[in-house]
Amino acid sequence: MPSLTRVSQQMQSRLKAPLRIVSIGGGTGLSTLLSGVKRFAAGGQRQQETTAPTLDITAVVTVSDDGGSSGRLRRDFDILPPGDIRNCMTALSEDELLLSQLFRYRFASGRGLKGHSFGNLFLTAMHQITGDFAQTVKLSSEILAIRGHIFPATAANVTLEAVLTDGSVVRGESKISKSRKPIRKVRLHPPNCTPLPDTLEALAQADLITLGPGSLYTSVVPNILVKGMADAIEKSPAMKVYFVNLMWQPGETINFTASQHVKVIQAHAKRKLIDCVVLNTAPIAPALRSRYAHAKVEPVENDMAALDKLGLKIVTADLVSDAAVAQERIRHDSTALAAVVLDLASRSRAHLVRKEALAAAKL
Repeated sequence: MPSLTRVSQQMQSRLKAPLRIVSIGGGTGLSTLLSGVKRFAAGGQRQQETTAPTLDITAVVTVSDDGGSSGRLRRDFDILPPGDIRNCMTALSEDELLLSQLFRYRFASGRGLKGHSFGNLFLTAMHQITGDFAQTVKLSSEILAIRGHIFPATAANVTLEAVLTDGSVVRGESKISKSRKPIRKVRLHPPNCTPLPDTLEALAQADLITLGPGSLYTSVVPNILVKGMADAIEKSPAMKVYFVNLMWQPGETINFTASQHVKVIQAHAKRKLIDCVVLNTAPIAPALRSRYAHAKVEPVENDMAALDKLGLKIVTADLVSDAAVAQERIRHDSTALAAVVLDLASRSRAHLVRKEALAAAKL
């Protein structure tokens, strides 16, 4: 039987270790969250300026994009779409690095170059050299000196399909986003694609798993459709948190409440996957709200009673970016997201440590 002193020492050591975060998603939502939490990443320059706990960050990124620069490169070079991966890399890199700015650079002209970002071209070239997209991401992350780990949701070249409420099928992420008929469900083709072993290991060891914010059907759900992902998330001892979107999204979530977002995730996962939801409570200026209303887009309703019936812990915070509002846009604030992530990860770690200590004391 372990001594109480030894158990106490193990608890203290575990509490002082970096908090392990796995963030799942894609698009600008995931990169916004990552740009906030990287401040607390272990070894980062900014982390050294704060007394907050350090984070070990892993991003799991959807790879079903088929539009824009990513879509063109995917078709021309048979590569997984690099755009969301590139955004996560630059989000986790130190802002002052020139290389980060270089990866974001997008060509405004030039035959064959117009519309492409340098980062997408770099990842494509690296893939031509390595022949392995996961290895491409790993090596490119080392070059950028990012503060974390980035894994594609799957190494398979997948296509996203949506079955609409009228029974018709839309193939391709870019077309799904443009559809104006409600979505019944989405699916991946091929359906037997699997996650990377590194992803499964990160999920098993996580203190906190986050989903979103981001496009529900095209950035969040595709990740949990990868065979084995939903099971791995469910089995992880970590708290599972969903960051609800601020606004409806045309082509995907018009008229959706917060609880409807959660129900879609859990219906596709075929299990109760979410423990906690994070909702925005910051008011949106009437003028800006009216501007969005012209496009038939409204803020997502925080239907607390319905969320409570789902057995979810509810966390509220002011999450709207003032900088984005100044540009007449409604976006999440990366610093506010990071504060919530840090708090929930600390709470989850403390709960897990207490649980482990009780189990050890009974041996």
